[in-house]
Amino acid sequence: MHDDLIQLLRHRESVIADHAWRERDAAGQLAALREVSEKISAWAETRHSRIDPRLRHYLANASFAKALAHCEEQTGA
Repeated sequence: MHDDLIQLLRHRESVIADHAWRERDAAGQLAALREVSEKISAWAETRHSRIDPRLRHYLANASFAKALAHCEEQTGA
């Protein structure tokens, strides 16, 4: 369905979960988190009219964990 979005959302989760990175380079981790979040927002913006309302709502409200769960539910992942 939205494999590219799922990859971005999973990457965002992995950045957040990397506690060693945060301890070693908090600014670098924050920059990476900002970058992937911006990519997610850009993805949503370019596909706004083609994604279902629930996913659009999750993305618009930066509910990225809910967006990932919704996408995985739709694909059976």
